Amino acid sequence: MADAAFDLVVRNAQVATASDTFDCDIGIRDGRIVQLGQALAAGRDEYDAAGRVVTPGGVDAHCHLDQPMEAPARMADDFRSGSRSAACGGTTTVIPFAAQMKGQSLLAAVDDYHARAEGRAVVDYAFHLIVSDPTPQVLSTELPQLIAQGYTSFKVYMTYDDMKLDDGQILDVLDVARTHGALAMLHAENADCIEWLTRRLEAAGRTAPRYHAHARPMLVEREATHRAIALSQLVDVPILIVHVSGGEAVEQIRWARSHGLSVFAETCPQYLFLTAEDLGIDDSYHGARCVCSPPPRDKRNQQVIWDGLSDGLFTIFSSDHAPFRYDDPQGKKPHGEEVAFRHIPNGIPGLETRLPLLYSEGVLGGRITLQKFVELTSTNPAKAYGLHPRKGTIAIGCDADLVVWDHRDTVVRNADLHHAVDYTPYEGMGLKAWPALTLSRGEVVWDGRDCVAREGRGRFLRCGRPTLLPQRPEGRP
Repeated sequence: MADAAFDLVVRNAQVATASDTFDCDIGIRDGRIVQLGQALAAGRDEYDAAGRVVTPGGVDAHCHLDQPMEAPARMADDFRSGSRSAACGGTTTVIPFAAQMKGQSLLAAVDDYHARAEGRAVVDYAFHLIVSDPTPQVLSTELPQLIAQGYTSFKVYMTYDDMKLDDGQILDVLDVARTHGALAMLHAENADCIEWLTRRLEAAGRTAPRYHAHARPMLVEREATHRAIALSQLVDVPILIVHVSGGEAVEQIRWARSHGLSVFAETCPQYLFLTAEDLGIDDSYHGARCVCSPPPRDKRNQQVIWDGLSDGLFTIFSSDHAPFRYDDPQGKKPHGEEVAFRHIPNGIPGLETRLPLLYSEGVLGGRITLQKFVELTSTNPAKAYGLHPRKGTIAIGCDADLVVWDHRDTVVRNADLHHAVDYTPYEGMGLKAWPALTLSRGEVVWDGRDCVAREGRGRFLRCGRPTLLPQRPEGRP
């Protein structure tokens, strides 16, 4: 149909955005949404959504793909397998991290990460930065230059010896964020408390994976969250606390909000669906699969996180996908050995399961609204990281990134997933929905059975100013 009005029409869609739900057809041309309406003219291709829910493609704003690691650790997913997995789970934009190693130029870290991504991704992607060595050159030149070039968010760590910054360094980095209009993300755990507890546990011979949670009790997250809030207040700059795990950190964030501070928060599936018992109830090594930081808490804290998703405490729901194979000398068994918990690579896989888990147990489980689901998984991440309105909503002019949802019983099986990890922590979990179709810029990338996207079709996205931030004039007032 050479004279068709549209390249593709998605018909009979129950469209859901962060604010509305409405029935319409979606007309797509040149990868963009160009018309929303009833009984649209013919498209060259047609897809009948048959009254099913259609949401914007997911934006996973916190995931790790092919990130440089110290040997022997190596991430299982590169941009090829990771982005394929994202597409099959309804995510059409991923934002992993260009990580600076200590002693390395931040510019060199970004160049290296582009080389890792080029020609591999099947969905669109942007980069956060990780600042681990804020030298005068980085602070005065490299970081401002990269922000101006579209890398408008960066993460700093308050734990991990090879990544952590002290309070003075964090203040310096936050000052750059304030001056140049970037968003700083903080991993909030008290490194000194963790190290002290770890040494005591090791001295007592308590080194099995389950003791990872003992070394990282909620108070170490609470204290670091409190300190991060104080540092941001001192500099007068918004921050985002990532992967919040439970009630004690939540209390600190609620306090900050009640005092008018711009403190945003993110959480992840592991804090809704896993508990500390998943790290093991005995000294077996199987729990290494669920070692992540902060660790999962308990059932009571799961409810605290659900409440925070429902009532607006949390701005973003991300996967924190950190893909290490369990039975692998480059993964959870370094050099092929079962090691003490301090040496187990941190992180669990979750790119593909993030949206189905929250849609099934959140929306269909009656815990959050459909609009809140869209807000948490797509619209707010796009706004927070300067990609909205191109990404994160269904409106005229936006990229045609869409997910059609199939309400059907399904069981999570790692054998059915598309990442390169040899397990999922959600194995055997029954869900009520899965994406029936994923479109990225109007192209089918998941057809309900397989990833059908061409490798390398994903585009790098330069981010604008985060639209969740106050709009200050350029430079300090």
